[in-house]
Amino acid sequence: MNNKLTKIYFDPYLFFSICLLSILGLFFLYSASNADLSIILRQSAYVLLGLLIMISVSQPDPDLFRRTSFLFLVFAVLLLGITFLFGPEINGAQRWIRLGPVSFQSSELLKLALPIFLANFLGDKKLPIQAREVSITLSIIFLAFFLVARQPDLGTGLIVALSGLSVLFLSGLSWSFIGGAFVLLVISSPLIWNVLLEPFQRQRIATLFNPESDPFGAGWNIMQSKIAIGSGGIFGKGFGNGSQTQLNFLPETKTDFIFSVIGEEFGFIGILLLLSIYFFILMRCLYLALTARDRFCRLVIGGLSLTFAANLIINLCMVVGLLPVVGMPLPFISKGGSSLMSLFFAFGIITSMATHKKFLPQ
Repeated sequence: MNNKLTKIYFDPYLFFSICLLSILGLFFLYSASNADLSIILRQSAYVLLGLLIMISVSQPDPDLFRRTSFLFLVFAVLLLGITFLFGPEINGAQRWIRLGPVSFQSSELLKLALPIFLANFLGDKKLPIQAREVSITLSIIFLAFFLVARQPDLGTGLIVALSGLSVLFLSGLSWSFIGGAFVLLVISSPLIWNVLLEPFQRQRIATLFNPESDPFGAGWNIMQSKIAIGSGGIFGKGFGNGSQTQLNFLPETKTDFIFSVIGEEFGFIGILLLLSIYFFILMRCLYLALTARDRFCRLVIGGLSLTFAANLIINLCMVVGLLPVVGMPLPFISKGGSSLMSLFFAFGIITSMATHKKFLPQ
């Protein structure tokens, strides 16, 4: 929407649904953090800053993102390199850059830079996409995945890879190639298991299939999450009354497993409300992609939207035991600044691509 008086580009449906989701996130986080006001105030500041970032990023013409896509990707990769060299090691991983009192997870930028660059690279290629372009694209995606996975951060690495693969898929990849790639993935799975995965990551995958084998160790998180969600029933136990949450049986309630808190305290009705908002946002993004002005904009909107959907689905599957625990926050709900800022940045880009309707030569 272009307000001709103020010249502000924004999409009211996306903007207000994301605002609603962020407000609900603060409400859920208040209970998940045992009413820790310092966490809520900090997260509220992130939300306000994120909204300003979203509105600001929405204003430039999409051509600006097209022209700077390569520089954006190089900058994101350089940040990863700086993290490897100077980032503090926390729990055996180097994922953060410290800027005074603020820490930033450098891989979050790569989730945005990679799909924008690939959309620019593939946006003017004739259909179907040729083998040369596919090979170059897959090489770039693998390099990005490898850099993040070696931090080690398998969860974010998978999201980075999916952000690139979604653009490749939307750009006109043939189904025969997709089938061949799946077969190759299955064949190379022993190599991935033995070379790419760290021991603790292999343990998480093994625990997924039989969490009861180590109920007080590796299987604790998944088992407590299932208990919390299942005990919520239809209407939940009520705000602040979740036994698994408030008695600290459930781990990482403010981040990875906040969905389990929602299921326990607000039940099926609370989950249904939350998922309805997510569904509306995704459907709106689909509409914006279909009505965008050119192929580059459609690929960017589609790629970022599918990345958002993958982030959501992985978290949901993780907390109910369908995927291993990989440290994936629930979008706009979980505590944290880096992932929240990258989400607002992504939806600012989506809004820019969708609201600038002037057709330009391609």
